[in-house]
Amino acid sequence: MLNAIWIAFFLGSFVIGIWKTIFANQPDIFVEMMRALFDMSKVGFEISLGLAGVMALWMGVMRIGEKGGFLVYITRFLAPLFKKLFPNIPADHPALGSIVMNMSANALGLDNAATPLGLKAMHELQSLNPEKETASDAQILFLVLNTSSVTLFPVTIFAYRAQQGALNPADVFIPILIATFVSTLVGLMAVAAYQKINLFDRVVVAYLGGLALVIISMVFYFSGLDRQSMQDQSARIANFLLFSVIVAFILAATLKRENVYEAFIDGAKEGFQVAITIIPFLIAMLAAIGVFRASGALELFLDLFRGIVSAVGGDLRFVDALPTALMKPLSGSGARGMMVEAMQNFGADSFVGRLACVMQGSTETTLYVVALYLGSVKIRHSRYAIPCGLLADAAGIITAVLIAYLFFG
Repeated sequence: MLNAIWIAFFLGSFVIGIWKTIFANQPDIFVEMMRALFDMSKVGFEISLGLAGVMALWMGVMRIGEKGGFLVYITRFLAPLFKKLFPNIPADHPALGSIVMNMSANALGLDNAATPLGLKAMHELQSLNPEKETASDAQILFLVLNTSSVTLFPVTIFAYRAQQGALNPADVFIPILIATFVSTLVGLMAVAAYQKINLFDRVVVAYLGGLALVIISMVFYFSGLDRQSMQDQSARIANFLLFSVIVAFILAATLKRENVYEAFIDGAKEGFQVAITIIPFLIAMLAAIGVFRASGALELFLDLFRGIVSAVGGDLRFVDALPTALMKPLSGSGARGMMVEAMQNFGADSFVGRLACVMQGSTETTLYVVALYLGSVKIRHSRYAIPCGLLADAAGIITAVLIAYLFFG
């Protein structure tokens, strides 16, 4: 999928460049496209290097959290809920443990741990699947929850915002939390409707109702403030919570007699390696996006959408963040490139820059996750997994737009 997108960006840009050279009297269009190609390649490299410090910091902190047992604590906390959501999995089957561990790792933003656990869960679920080429109900629910799962600590987004000069890199924390909760809830409700899962079971209601109450309370509280107070208090609360988590991780690891400093160093090494690893991927996507924008292809699409929004009397400011939303279900690195490009063009603390970050954190790369997980167990028929996943994506993106207007509009 990513290969097709990357090729399409270059071929589309080339075709539009030819058309503008011949019919629109723009002989310098290819000069602009080549300049964009080199400029964005340089930007991609500089961003990746700038990320190294922040990524090393957060990965070090997360490693302390792992050593402190927070993954185990969250797993224990979520186990009763997942037993109700996956009634077809025997209580003592290892698949249930892998599912809960995967979701817990996702919640903590531990992508490096979440993916192997997710693949392990799919293989264990496949052992219970009577039709080996068709996704089971349990596999579909797992996939949709995975593609829309709540991420409590979107540290990568914070890192990109810090690198791009955001005044308060974590000021998108609460909007992302709200958007990703809605995405997860809608995905769960969609699958529950297909599978006739009882979401009114008292255990399910206790978990989801409690979290919904927290989210609704936050929205109600912040909606009663003027915009400047809303942004100030949101940033203060987000930063206090994040620093409190760091302290909690350190205390928990210390109580377990772990070497906190060495744990941080081990995680920081991995974070530095991650930052270096993404250099070619980020350069590839930013170069393609830069050429696509320089050719005018991106603006043609956005102008078309602006016309539609204007016709119904809508506000146009969110349109410039749409490329991130449209890319998100297809490719994580592509959406990340669009997010960075939005911050580059409009500023990290602009409405568009913040909205792109909230969109990036609101959901997962549905089509990629479905292809990866189902492909790992050779399942050919995904049934309703993709429609439910895309519905959750849409809910997350719409919520991201609405909540961005509330907080930053």
